[in-house]
Amino acid sequence: MTEASLLQNFSGGRAIVVTDRASSLEVLTTTLARLGVATDPADIVETAAAIDVAALQPERDIIFIDGDVGDGAALPLSPIARLPPAPIIGLLGVSAPSRLKALMRAGATSFLRKPIHGAAVYPALFVGVNEYRRHRHLETRLEDHERRRRGRRDVVKAIIRTMVRDGIDDDEAYDLLRRRSMKTRQTMEDLCKDLIRSADGQDDGERVPRRKLAD
Repeated sequence: MTEASLLQNFSGGRAIVVTDRASSLEVLTTTLARLGVATDPADIVETAAAIDVAALQPERDIIFIDGDVGDGAALPLSPIARLPPAPIIGLLGVSAPSRLKALMRAGATSFLRKPIHGAAVYPALFVGVNEYRRHRHLETRLEDHERRRRGRRDVVKAIIRTMVRDGIDDDEAYDLLRRRSMKTRQTMEDLCKDLIRSADGQDDGERVPRRKLAD
């Protein structure tokens, strides 16, 4: 993520606030409204927030979690970077290490000290949202790297099969596959995976009648 891609305008966003303390909402709600961010308080059921995870939009939603409220929010985390489904900003009253840890584990990327002051809201929003976006960008790159790493085996297999089929060397086989991937607008990994699956499927189809004949 480059500096030019940092989000500075939060108009049109939605803040989901997890707290059972109305005093924490007044200044926050008023300041967010000035920034064009609507506020949607989340109901708390048995010390945890009732948030519809499936409806969250990470490019629009921001979750504020009061660290003084039980578990706050039990949200699923992504498998690679352990990210929540939307940016989280922690609200801190008592800065006890245990509460800081709980908010960090929930995925908070920024904090607001209570009682909340209007001037502190925008900086917390700016840091929290953009840190989350940066982590998501890195996670996407890691996922792509892992996908390509897994795809290297298919690339090697496809090169070997192309060499055997066409009687060419590895450089020629790679170049042939590369041109084909450009023509079909696929990555080399995706093209080779499709070729290997197709070839394996044909092999399986050829083996069936042989087994039947043997029977």
